[in-house]
Amino acid sequence: MTLLDALPARGRIARANPVAKLLASLVIALALILTVDAVSAATALVLELLVLPFAGLRVGELVRRTAPVWVAAPLAGLSTVLYGRDSGTVYAEFLIVSVTEGSVALGAAITLRVLAIGLPSVVLIATTDPTDLADGLAQILRLPSRFVLGALAGMRVVGLLVDDWRTLSMARRARGVADGRGAVHALRGLASRSFSLFVLAIRRGSRLATAMEAKGFGSGVPRTWARESRLRAGDLLLIAGALAIAATAVTVSVVSGAWSFVLHG
Repeated sequence: MTLLDALPARGRIARANPVAKLLASLVIALALILTVDAVSAATALVLELLVLPFAGLRVGELVRRTAPVWVAAPLAGLSTVLYGRDSGTVYAEFLIVSVTEGSVALGAAITLRVLAIGLPSVVLIATTDPTDLADGLAQILRLPSRFVLGALAGMRVVGLLVDDWRTLSMARRARGVADGRGAVHALRGLASRSFSLFVLAIRRGSRLATAMEAKGFGSGVPRTWARESRLRAGDLLLIAGALAIAATAVTVSVVSGAWSFVLHG
């Protein structure tokens, strides 16, 4: 099992329609993208953590699935602290690197915003089967079938890329190519495997596109769908909850005076 595989639906959020989960994630993300402040992101993050137990993920699964987000968020914040816009008191300075009051505040806001946007997205991926999502996109959002089927095929292929990466690693070890030590050797191995994976992805994508065209998936004929997908009361409640989280985060930010619209000059 990889981080991209869907888990069994055990919680209320996990059993919701994939379109409802997608819309809920987009609502929260849109509200947080409009501003760069720590208050709105922190408020949204706290509210998300309160509803996270209803996602149906065990603690171990949650930690494993969200690990990339917990790593990426501090790194994004750290880079902002070191190289972000300088303002206020200067805490440290070395060559082109400077740490100021403004860059620290911006770094904290970026870290919290990545967490607040990333966690719902991870839960969406972890609890959603790609086929169910494709059914919802086609039947509820009325997206073109050509786009939906292409996106579904792409999501399925992403999981195969993980297996290809493992196969390439094992093949290098079997040939003794991966026995070297040192950073230079590791970088060469990474570049070699990345290029090989890139070639495999292009070849597989070309074959898949040809096969789908041959089977008529690219035609403009209206398609029927084997499984019905529709929004129920629980799905609407999930979207309403996301709207409440976004509205609360924005309200708290505006009232506290921390709101900083990204397009403000």
